[in-house]
Amino acid sequence: MRHRIAVVGSGPAGLTLARVLHRHDHPVALFERDPGPDARPPGGTLDLHAGLGQLALDKAGLLAEFQALSRPEGQAMRILDPAGTVLRDWRPRPDDRANPEIDRGQLRDLLLGPLDVRWGRGVTHVAAGTGDGAVVSFEDGRQETFDLVVGADGAWSRVRPALSSVTPHYTGVTTVETSLDDVDTRHPGLARLIGDGSLAVHGANRALVAQRNSGGHVKVYAQFRAPLDRHAQPDPADVEAVRSDLLALFDGWADPVLDLLRHGTAFVHRPLYTLPVSHTWTHVPGVTLLGDAAHLMPPLGAGANLAMLEGAELAEAIAAASGPGDLDETVRAFEERMWARATTWAKITTAGLERLVSPDPAQALALFDEVQAS
Repeated sequence: MRHRIAVVGSGPAGLTLARVLHRHDHPVALFERDPGPDARPPGGTLDLHAGLGQLALDKAGLLAEFQALSRPEGQAMRILDPAGTVLRDWRPRPDDRANPEIDRGQLRDLLLGPLDVRWGRGVTHVAAGTGDGAVVSFEDGRQETFDLVVGADGAWSRVRPALSSVTPHYTGVTTVETSLDDVDTRHPGLARLIGDGSLAVHGANRALVAQRNSGGHVKVYAQFRAPLDRHAQPDPADVEAVRSDLLALFDGWADPVLDLLRHGTAFVHRPLYTLPVSHTWTHVPGVTLLGDAAHLMPPLGAGANLAMLEGAELAEAIAAASGPGDLDETVRAFEERMWARATTWAKITTAGLERLVSPDPAQALALFDEVQAS
């Protein structure tokens, strides 16, 4: 039996779910609010873990293509103190492929492949328990009914209210993102400072992180503890005002480190939100959630990996379910597994954020040492 499956959201979770269903010759309708794949910048780089994101790609039949695109050297990590002293300089072995990096845009295109995404189809809400399935309402006023609607539409999910009244809460940490282009040619000193992977500098309640992407592109993240309304001052659109504000916030740090901000282009404010660590819901037939829509957590390398594996596992389970009753029990069992695994990772990442942006910078260094030793 081929169930009517709708996936809302074309991030890593939704794309992986749809791609694995496609591999099993199971039809799926994939809806995305954006008008096209290039409507927004895809974001920075992701490290895909061998037992999580890479396993999901293997289930999608894409592991070899991922390995050809990924950057094992991107696993390198250099830690500095605010004075510019190198405290740690980890470099991967030539054969280390545990957590290679890939640009989000490259991963998106890899997963998209033959999928037929219905672009520009924003969902307003989902109603379950209608008897014939779950009804999806769209911004254009149309409605469609499906046996299962999967909300993979991120932090501010339009599908989540069908299952849970919980909304994300501010962590107390804000990130301001900027970029450097053609860094090896235009900023060779910074290129040497960053190395092949990531650079992190931690002070009291603040940090600067730089991550290499492909093609000489570098993402820079200024992280700090602040009230939520702080990101409105100065005006985020005033690039030089934001730059001056950040340079004042990191005043006294070494000049080569501050050059990450001095040479940045546009600045984007991203207050960090999370859902409760143990977010669950009473099972509702016909609707479920994946990824950030289900378990939004601090961005410490787990979210996309979990989302992709969840998408792959749910797709395989759907493909194996034969009848309507089987589908509901399949989804119910999947949710139980997802909640248990996500709770474990939410606890880890929540504690990690507290240590990475801490009054005591030694907490961040100790955390990196623990990760490297594990």
